[in-house]
Amino acid sequence: MIQMKTLWITSALIFCFSFLGCTKNENMILVGEFGSLTGGQATFGISTNKGIKMAFDEINEKGGIKGKKIKLITEDNQGKTEEAAASVTRLITQNKVIAIIGEVASGRSKAAAPIAQQHGIPMISPSSTNPDVTKVGDNIFRVCFIDPFQGLVMAKFASGHLKAKKAAVMRSVGNEYSVGLADVFAAEFKKMGGEIVADLSYQDNDVDFKAQLTQLRSKKPDVIFVPGYYTEVGLIAKQAKDLGIKAPLLGGDGWDSPKLHEIGKDAINGSYFSNHYTTESTDPVVVEFIKKFQEKYKETPDGLAALGYDAAKILAQAMEKAPELTSKAIRDEIAKTKDFAGVTGKITINAERNAVKSAVVVQVDGPKRKYVTTINP
Repeated sequence: MIQMKTLWITSALIFCFSFLGCTKNENMILVGEFGSLTGGQATFGISTNKGIKMAFDEINEKGGIKGKKIKLITEDNQGKTEEAAASVTRLITQNKVIAIIGEVASGRSKAAAPIAQQHGIPMISPSSTNPDVTKVGDNIFRVCFIDPFQGLVMAKFASGHLKAKKAAVMRSVGNEYSVGLADVFAAEFKKMGGEIVADLSYQDNDVDFKAQLTQLRSKKPDVIFVPGYYTEVGLIAKQAKDLGIKAPLLGGDGWDSPKLHEIGKDAINGSYFSNHYTTESTDPVVVEFIKKFQEKYKETPDGLAALGYDAAKILAQAMEKAPELTSKAIRDEIAKTKDFAGVTGKITINAERNAVKSAVVVQVDGPKRKYVTTINP
């Protein structure tokens, strides 16, 4: 009899806790995020995560979406392609998220996107710029510009603004982002009458670039296009200075990290890269974002933080507009995004699920980024 009573109480408690858990989940909108919070590009993932969390915190403080709070479930993929796919699988099959934000790196987004597509879960990449990312399927979106535009921007800047006639290229051959940008820059620069005097390669995580730099030094380029990540770019800048190379380095948004100057020191000063926004903007949306971010995190937000914030806000807008909180309904509303007033500019999602928006070119000045110009689509 005692055993029967104990069993009944235990069953009742399990039912009670299960019911409470269900009730709690029913009052939450589960959103997944996967990013590189550790590993070689950890600053990208950390900055993006801060922007996403700030956006959702603001929304939850105002009552959430349709009376429900957003719960962010974040997976650290450690900067590994295979772990990105595993992270998204867990978010969908175990955590039952309704939508996903991520990744920063194009290669990791491409690994994870087929899983989101297969399960019908909308996925918004804040900053994967490789064109192939959104080609995976109709559930895959991005809020950043793409490599062909970014490569064109820097070719235009080199030719028009800097009046460069000869350019050298240094690309990371195992990095889809770097290869894509290098290809576009080289093609567009030549169309503008410029000459590519050297096109050299390296691998991510290399630390010695003296052989490549010595080779291109003899070609006397006016600019050197290095569309890699801050980890290698800072070292390339230092070694270029050591070899007496005075041509400025040019790059893409993969440079955007506080670590760039920590690694490159004064050698990286005066170089230029394309980016998604500038902290010198007087746009009230940008000014307010920077103010709130500094209050919350005690630091100035970089472009990755701004893109994470915009991705989260566009997702939230879609959830608010959706007739029901289903992945399909949310996906359809993301696709309708038009003239969204984001921190990184006015964002419209086109038929290929890419963001149509402008880019800025900034110059490295110590830890600061000096605004130089805006180039429109």
